Amino acid sequence: MTKQWKRLGKIFDPTAHALPNGCVQFAQSPQTLVFDDFVRIYFSTRAVDPRNGKFLSHVAFVDMAADLRTVIRVSDKPVIPLGELGCFDEHGIFPINIVRHDGDIFAFTCGWNRRVSVSVDTAVGLAQSSDNGLTFSKLGHGPVMGASLHEPCLVGDAFVLPIDGVFHMWYIFGTGWKQYQDGAAPDRTYKIGHATSTDRVNWTKEEAKQIIPDRLGPDESQALPTVVKVGSRFHMFFCYRQSFDFRQTKGRGYAIGHAYSDDLQNWVRNDDEPGLAVPEGEWDSDMQCYPHAFTFRDKTYLLYNGNEFGRHGFGLAVLE
Repeated sequence: MTKQWKRLGKIFDPTAHALPNGCVQFAQSPQTLVFDDFVRIYFSTRAVDPRNGKFLSHVAFVDMAADLRTVIRVSDKPVIPLGELGCFDEHGIFPINIVRHDGDIFAFTCGWNRRVSVSVDTAVGLAQSSDNGLTFSKLGHGPVMGASLHEPCLVGDAFVLPIDGVFHMWYIFGTGWKQYQDGAAPDRTYKIGHATSTDRVNWTKEEAKQIIPDRLGPDESQALPTVVKVGSRFHMFFCYRQSFDFRQTKGRGYAIGHAYSDDLQNWVRNDDEPGLAVPEGEWDSDMQCYPHAFTFRDKTYLLYNGNEFGRHGFGLAVLE
């Protein structure tokens, strides 16, 4: 690619705005719906469940003017409801991927729900908007893609791109849970996979096929793929980390990875180009995670979260 990311700084701080659902912090996994004169950026934020004091993940959005700095609107009502009792998205939606196609606006959600023996499981849901992306209605209470024979857990993080009449989905699937230290809670490992569909509802997986090679070894977790075409080549950006001891130990948390493909089947990993150089002591110096690549006015941008998994908002970089 022979290009680099130029950091443009943090552009949104959730604590500076009133958010719906009583959410007060976190703006995780920013993803876009591009209009002619502005960009709507959806993100997952958190509220405390008064019944048990645990977090619930809700979706909100911010509209940014064409300079991608000026906030012109923040959602003042829920974008999409959480799931009903016992459903796959009962406790949160994180992330949400927006797709505009043939005049329709769809959302692929990653719904999550708490478990007993492990902390969480996930699946992919589908919703549609009839008000230009202000709100979304689910097509049903269940997922369109979830665990299967060889992908037993943690299917989610869908990113969908329509190409030549086929919907391509890059997503993550869990390879399992493991207790790495005595007395510690189990940690999960997940990899990036690929599926296709002609109707957005029925998906054919390349079952349990890891399409991006590991850099850190088999215990590398890969998350949140996003794909953008630059010139004639497709580029995937994602985040990766060690599967355990990643929350507090610097160097084991998320960093942004990159791979490229000319045929959407074979991917060559190259995390170093384009690079994202981050000085020490910055809002994103300890962690860069949950990337989303998009084009706007003939430029390619990358939204991403920084330290503490996006607790303090998200920033922007431009490809130069």
